[in-house]
Amino acid sequence: MLNYNSSLIKENSYSELSMKAINPIMKFIIRGRKREFLSGVGKTLNMILPTEPCTSSSNNDTTAIWLSPDEWMVFSNNVVNKDINSYELENLLVNTISKANLGAITDVTDQYVLINIKGKKIFDLLSLGCPFNFNDFRNKKGSVIQSLIAKIDIIVHLKEIDNINLLVRRSYSEHLYSFLCDAASRI
Repeated sequence: MLNYNSSLIKENSYSELSMKAINPIMKFIIRGRKREFLSGVGKTLNMILPTEPCTSSSNNDTTAIWLSPDEWMVFSNNVVNKDINSYELENLLVNTISKANLGAITDVTDQYVLINIKGKKIFDLLSLGCPFNFNDFRNKKGSVIQSLIAKIDIIVHLKEIDNINLLVRRSYSEHLYSFLCDAASRI
């Protein structure tokens, strides 16, 4: 059986920065447009999907981030949550959305690695390899962007001030983590 846990299990700390890959975290891509889709997902997840570009919404258990006008990524806020079984949640979403022809649900848990970065120098670190200007972003809790770091596609989610989640495809996660650790040691 394949092991999909990230090999990035060790937490690295630097001057005013700490980085750690978080495993396991359930992740789904949800796509749809209709009003019934939005209300069905809202009832199933007990939250309203964000409809404004580059925003997110969350409750105690899950976070939904806006990726495009008809696409969201939903992921768990808990590493191990006994109350949420990802298979049960996936089945509920499939029954509510896919089987009713309102949209599509795709489990991407094994495709993305979530790296959490905390500290006062987060945006100094990201600016070393990312072309995005973080001046406005850094003060808007819940903001989301899709960009590049060291030519690697990433999704940046500002959980709180000085606390972000980076979502990166598994095949690039070790390279990105190595780049971030190297850059953090030089800040």
